[in-house]
Amino acid sequence: MPRKGLKPRERRAAPPPDFKYNSVLVSRMVNRINFQGKKLVGERILYGALDIIAEKTKEDALMVFTKAIENVRPLLEVKARRVGGANYQVPIEVRPQRSATLAMRWILGAARDRKGRPMAEHLAEELLLAYKKEGAAFKKREDTHRMAEANRAFAHYRW
Repeated sequence: MPRKGLKPRERRAAPPPDFKYNSVLVSRMVNRINFQGKKLVGERILYGALDIIAEKTKEDALMVFTKAIENVRPLLEVKARRVGGANYQVPIEVRPQRSATLAMRWILGAARDRKGRPMAEHLAEELLLAYKKEGAAFKKREDTHRMAEANRAFAHYRW
């Protein structure tokens, strides 16, 4: 560690909104899907998934997408703290930026675990399940909250 202390973290600017939906959240999801630097492929996958969602639900795809992200966002998570030679899982609140990132990561991971059809269909399916508060990504959120609730006794170790 330097003598003067660590530098404060420089915040990265949010990516510019995407051109089709004018949404920063969609733009962040495209960047997360981005595979081997091919952003166009990520855009094609997400826009295809949003088109499938609009077709199936007859609702605004952007609204379904944002609601799915909101449903999967964790409020609490556990972080390992070492106190007196013992490791404790300490529940902490999750910052909004990180919670949205975790939600996107979980939805995308659940979509990638499915096999057999194009990625756009997997992603659309997972987003619809998250919208209905079902599916693997929502289960991951519930497991995270359950873990934080179980370790609530160690909340005083938070710092």
